Amino acid sequence: MRTIPSIAAAVVLAFTLAPAPPATAGAAAALPGGKATYVVSQGHLKASSTENWVRLGSYRFAANGTVTSSLYLWWQRHPEARQGTGATPDGGCTTKKGGAQSRARTCQVLTAGGFTGAPDESRTGTYTVSGNVVTIRWKIAQAWSEQWYIRAAPDGKLARLDLKQSTLATHGYAYGSNAALGTRRAMSSVKAHPGSLRQDLTSWANGHIVPAANQPFGLPAFRSCKTTTSCLTYLQPSSKGACQKSGGCPKYGGGTRANVSSIQYYLTQISNSDRRDSLWHWCTCLAMERGQFCYNGNSHVKPLMQIIDDRGAFRGWVGAEASFSTGTRGADMLAVFRISDFR
Repeated sequence: MRTIPSIAAAVVLAFTLAPAPPATAGAAAALPGGKATYVVSQGHLKASSTENWVRLGSYRFAANGTVTSSLYLWWQRHPEARQGTGATPDGGCTTKKGGAQSRARTCQVLTAGGFTGAPDESRTGTYTVSGNVVTIRWKIAQAWSEQWYIRAAPDGKLARLDLKQSTLATHGYAYGSNAALGTRRAMSSVKAHPGSLRQDLTSWANGHIVPAANQPFGLPAFRSCKTTTSCLTYLQPSSKGACQKSGGCPKYGGGTRANVSSIQYYLTQISNSDRRDSLWHWCTCLAMERGQFCYNGNSHVKPLMQIIDDRGAFRGWVGAEASFSTGTRGADMLAVFRISDFR
């Protein structure tokens, strides 16, 4: 288990895993939004800090007023190298008909360190619901509480939590239903999602906080592979804002004579028995600069948890970026985000 960050950088947060008593003994508590299981992304992201962290995982609410969490943690104090997922798309993963410039490279998909294994932490607490706000108090050695606004989807099959305040986290997203956490949709169902998905996120890089809202997520552009059913790929032919000469591609990037500004995208499942997926992307020119086929530098690794509604239907993801630089902490890329049809 990795070391857990606290409010004060010098304090190590020790978890007390003894069961917490119900909020009101013997009384049934109202589930937040009427939903028992939530996938959660939250982070401590401050511009002035290089000890930021992100967490991704699940909350389970019980009718006796207790809540349990199971979370992965990535923290700048203990940066972790990217790791392989074991998934490699085949040569049939193409964006459209054409030659090599329309084909995603057959590279083993990478994700954040530790995400292919067991969660880093679990804790127990109590919760109360008052109006449209759920308050959680975690039973750990250090005081940790959080409040979330509860929003119901129009169809009633899904609920959303918007972070109101937290002792430790600065940003967060959560979505819940009554589907078991072991319920997930295959990549074929993800690809067939009928609605449009849009993204909201807050990211940290180079000492800056960058919020972004209502961004389209181009799921229809991803393609299924001929033999690899657990992976979708997309080669974005060009990007106006990324992969430019000043962004690390002085020989091959956009604006050079070669003018390569394509981006390699990979979307893969991590497990077929829970909600874990992962997104990986990098500029093609970065690999070309190094003389590589598969880029092994500071690519973007973004662990995901599927949002599943009461019917078992796929509704998007909550996610976190945990892309630690091989150089200084100031070059890390961290984010918390949601990609959903209900925002």
